[in-house]
Amino acid sequence: MNANNPTSSSWTAQDRDGTIAALDQAPQMRVLVVGDLMVDQYLLGGVERISPEAPVPILRATTRERRPGGAANVALNLRGLGCHVTLAGIVGHDDAGKHLKVDLEDAGMDTAGIVVLENRPTTLKTRVMSGGQHLIRVDEEVDTDLEDPESERLLNAIKVILSQQTHQAILLEDYDKGALSPAVISGILAEAKSKGIPVSVDPKFRHFQLYKGVALFKPNLKELKEGLGLQWESDDHEARMSGIESGLKQLENDLHPDSILLTLSEHGVRVRHSGQDAQHPAHPREILDVSGAGDTVIAVATVLLAAGVPYSALAAVANLAGGLVCETPGVVPIDADSLRREIQRLPFS
Repeated sequence: MNANNPTSSSWTAQDRDGTIAALDQAPQMRVLVVGDLMVDQYLLGGVERISPEAPVPILRATTRERRPGGAANVALNLRGLGCHVTLAGIVGHDDAGKHLKVDLEDAGMDTAGIVVLENRPTTLKTRVMSGGQHLIRVDEEVDTDLEDPESERLLNAIKVILSQQTHQAILLEDYDKGALSPAVISGILAEAKSKGIPVSVDPKFRHFQLYKGVALFKPNLKELKEGLGLQWESDDHEARMSGIESGLKQLENDLHPDSILLTLSEHGVRVRHSGQDAQHPAHPREILDVSGAGDTVIAVATVLLAAGVPYSALAAVANLAGGLVCETPGVVPIDADSLRREIQRLPFS
């Protein structure tokens, strides 16, 4: 096999039955999610005129919605699959953090790992929208890495959680907002190794190369390119394919993950494990909103990883799930029954 030309995807009755059986195991699994907790706020209304003060629209707000975002949305996806979820991260001593914890507990999460800090706010993203159109986004956050005492508080909470309950997987969701500091990352990886717990990672740029020896590393194409400093023109297919191959080899050499799941947006996903390299194309869909698709992909992939599903089938179903949530506006978690129906419809190849 030419490494620059991964094998086409394959899908068999065995893959179908195995992945559905794995999803059926989800209610018996407990997953620890650690990462950047956020609140996604939506300010909705109508625009009827332009401001006399500046050439900007005036939104007459009618609705304000708050939803768990970032690592909290990944946790909601795992709950949607039926998993028991323990969540660890940081929030501020503010209304956004207070409401977020209540919402997560109402959704059945164990929030014992959430540390409340006095000196930084809960990350709050406010999207101002009218008639389905996104007018502006306002971010309120402090995104520097946690200081050593704060990292120690979070890491100690995680160690207590892992000592008290058995977890089938640990999922690290990094949005470069500071919760996953170098000290927290290295501490979690050491704990996971000592306990034999597989770790999946959804990385961002800042600490891209700190996640060594994990079971599943899931960058998207932008993260691969910028995290490794790769260069190619967006319309140069050959250069892009060569750059991807170079990036995958560098990840294997530097990080030694058991597997790499590279999401490629409209081109689907590519998975590499033990010398095997396969690509699964995206499925034709009416795409309404891509927000949160990556959260769904890593959540589904982590459940299938913990269940021992072969990597090509894992990639196929994670790819399917990511596309499925794009059919609904806003950031929404996956619905397990809808995913099962989609799996049943996949044609064999």
